[in-house]
Amino acid sequence: MNLTMSIPALLFPAISLTMLAYNARYLAIAALIRQLHKEYQNSHEKTIGVQIKILSKRLTLIRATQASAILSFMGSVLTMLLLFLQLSTVADIVFIVSLSCMMISLILLFIEIQVSTNALQVQLKDMEV
Repeated sequence: MNLTMSIPALLFPAISLTMLAYNARYLAIAALIRQLHKEYQNSHEKTIGVQIKILSKRLTLIRATQASAILSFMGSVLTMLLLFLQLSTVADIVFIVSLSCMMISLILLFIEIQVSTNALQVQLKDMEV
């Protein structure tokens, strides 16, 4: 397959949108942690402490997810630069790395979603009769 300038350029909107989604998740979780921290300081409830630990793990996963997406974005830009410089073999390799970074980002997102269900389960256990 011949890698052309338009192929890595197609990743730009996808990567930008995923990074916006990751950032929104990060901001929502950060706000929730701040709120739960205040509640925990007042009540010292065990379930709140468990939720904060799970949310902290989610923040770590989202940070790794964002880093992978950024590397993917930078790889796409570098691929286009290499294509412009007519270094197609190196561009192919960099583009493969870029796609791999995006795949890692999506896998980390999947793991983060799985972890997020644990936080909801903690909340639901607290409501069980």
